[in-house]
Amino acid sequence: MPTITTRDGTAIYYRDWGSGQPIVFSHGWPLTGAAWEAQMLFFNEQGYRTIAHDRRGNGYSDQPGSGNDVDSWADDLDDLINALDLHDTILVGHSTGGGELARYISRHGTSRVAKMVLLDSIVPVMMQRDGLPGGTPKAVIDGIRAGVAHDRSSFYKDLSEPFFGANRPGSTATQGMRDLFWFQGLLGGAKAQFETTYSWELDYTNDIAKCDVPLLVIHCEDDQIVPIDPTGRRVPSVVPHAILKVYPGGAHGIAIVDPERVNADLLAFVKGELDGSGATKS
Repeated sequence: MPTITTRDGTAIYYRDWGSGQPIVFSHGWPLTGAAWEAQMLFFNEQGYRTIAHDRRGNGYSDQPGSGNDVDSWADDLDDLINALDLHDTILVGHSTGGGELARYISRHGTSRVAKMVLLDSIVPVMMQRDGLPGGTPKAVIDGIRAGVAHDRSSFYKDLSEPFFGANRPGSTATQGMRDLFWFQGLLGGAKAQFETTYSWELDYTNDIAKCDVPLLVIHCEDDQIVPIDPTGRRVPSVVPHAILKVYPGGAHGIAIVDPERVNADLLAFVKGELDGSGATKS
């Protein structure tokens, strides 16, 4: 299995398919880089190189007892990009992966980055706080921590329902998608997945403000995991050149539930075919 060794000696597993301009995908919690398979296959067919790593503590990467924090993830991503000598890179981050990307450009700049995408991400602020309505209450995050610490397997089976919107009328989420969430979650370690939840309490406003490359934000209006108002809707107020595309309804795991829709918008953005409102240029 291909791995790179980070600056602190952690082995990070990654998938590296195809050739052409590189697209690097950062996965959400508690998944792995394999959550991006539909996007990786699609972009390979379009002539792009696709790369998706398993965040430390998840999937087939090492499970160290330290470094399960966003600064370390950003440094791991920098090590990966440098080890593969990637340039003109398109970064795509889902959920927690969006925080990883924001912190990456804050710590390491954008010299190797061409464009960036945040998909239902935790940026700039996910947790509820004074003066910022609509965020996730800390009690909910504490409850997720408790679920990870006690009967993690059953907790992930239950959490897969709102993650994919399977509890909504007319949902196209399948049992297979929910099984994938459970399986990928259990590939990772409880310690990393427990400690990752603290990254949801952070404010990434200053990090994403340093984005000086084209930025696309896609967020589902009915995201039951990462609420849209303090996250996706707020990004353009921090990064004025950002393109915000809101999906009516939609689930947090939209890249798996409706990959055709997501892939079409990602491709249009990559090719410069989206206008400032997120519509495809005629």
